[in-house]
Amino acid sequence: MTHHDDTTDAPHATNDSQHDDFTVTPYEVAGTVDYERLLEQFGADRLTPEQVARFPDHPMLRRGIYYAGRDVDPYLDAAENDEPHSIVTGIGPSGPMHIGHVLVFYLAKRLQEVTGAHVYIPLSDDEKYYSKDLTYPEIGEYTRQNLRDLLAVGFDPDLTTIVVDTADADVVYPLASAFAKHLTQATVDATYGDPENVGLSFYPAVQTAHLLLPQLVHGAHPTLVPVAVDQDPHIRVCRDVAAKQRFPVQKPGALLGKFLPDLSGPGKMSSSADVPSITLDDDPETVRDTVLTHAFSGGQTSLEAHREHGGDPTVDVSFQLLRFFFEPDDDEVDRLAREYRAGELLSGELKERAAERISEFLAEHQDRKAALGSLDDELPAYRLGADARRTALDAVGIGGL
Repeated sequence: MTHHDDTTDAPHATNDSQHDDFTVTPYEVAGTVDYERLLEQFGADRLTPEQVARFPDHPMLRRGIYYAGRDVDPYLDAAENDEPHSIVTGIGPSGPMHIGHVLVFYLAKRLQEVTGAHVYIPLSDDEKYYSKDLTYPEIGEYTRQNLRDLLAVGFDPDLTTIVVDTADADVVYPLASAFAKHLTQATVDATYGDPENVGLSFYPAVQTAHLLLPQLVHGAHPTLVPVAVDQDPHIRVCRDVAAKQRFPVQKPGALLGKFLPDLSGPGKMSSSADVPSITLDDDPETVRDTVLTHAFSGGQTSLEAHREHGGDPTVDVSFQLLRFFFEPDDDEVDRLAREYRAGELLSGELKERAAERISEFLAEHQDRKAALGSLDDELPAYRLGADARRTALDAVGIGGL
C-alpha cells in the first residue's frame, strides 16, 4: 500500500480540488466526483480488504462507501486490544438533518457498540454563521433540532460527548487559540483558498480543537474521524498541528466516505441545494412521493426499451440509496442490480423498494426521537464535564481563573 505525506504544505494539499469536471472543497461539491483522483490529490490510502474485515461489520464499510483513510491501523489495533480509542464526527447545524447527514452517526454508533469507542460529536454553529446567510437565532433553532436527531441515534451517554461551539466556548476557544498559534495564514490559504471572512480563517483552529479534544481529555490515543471526503482538508490541517509535537496528542486518523447522491443524480446530497431531500422527519407518504417524483432514474425512456436494454444501477439514485445503506442484505443488493441491468426490474419498482426501506429506517429513528424528553433533561448526560474541561485545558498549558 502506498503511503502519502499529508502535511498541508505538500502539493496535493493545496486548494487544487477544482477540475473541469468536478469540484470538491469543504464548502462546495459539484459535478461527478472522481474518487480515485481525490485519493491521489488528498494523499489518502484506499482501505484494504484486510482493514475492512477488522472493522465491526457495517454495510457502508463492506460496500466500499467508506473507502479510504489515514492511520487506520493504529485505531484498529487499539479497538482490538481494548485500549483507549475514539471517534470524532460532527455536523454544521444549517438546516434540518436529512438522510445524507445521519448515516455517519449510525456508523459511529455501530463502532461504539462493538468496541466501546468514545464518540465525540462537535456541532459547529459558529462555522455555519461564518459561511451561511443565517442568523444566530436561526442556527440555534437548527442546532436544537439536530441535537434531538443525534440523541435519537442511540449513543451510549457514558461514552459520548456532544460539544456545541458557542455553548462550550469556555473550552473550545482557549483550545483553538492554543492551536491557532501553530497554524500559519499561508497554510490556511493553501488548504482552503481565500476565506471569505476572518471567522473562516480562524475556523481551522476550532476544527483542530474538535479533533484533538478526545486525546486532551483521555490522554494520547488513536482517534478516527469518519467524514465525507470533502471534509478531509480539516483533518489534514489538524494532523499538521499534531505532527509538530507541541501538544500531548497523536495525529488523528481519517476514514473517508463517498457522497450519498442527491435525488437529481450523482453528487453530494445537500439540504441547501435546489433539489428535494429526504429529512429525518418525513413520513412514508412524503418519502414515497419524493422518491417517485424526483429520484434520478437509470432506466430507459420506455418500457419496451427498458425490457430490451435494461437500466444502469450505477447512476440510478434509488439503487444507490439502497446500496449505500438502506438495503442491509448484500445478496439482495446484487439481485436488484442484476435484474435492473437485465430489464427484469423496472425503475418504478426500484423506487418503491427504496422508498419502503427508507421509510422503515425513518420510522424507527422517529420513534426513538419521540421517546426523548426535553433537551434540558436529555443533553446534560452528553455534555463535557467540569473535570474534563479542566483536563483538556491543562493538557495544552492553559490556566484558568
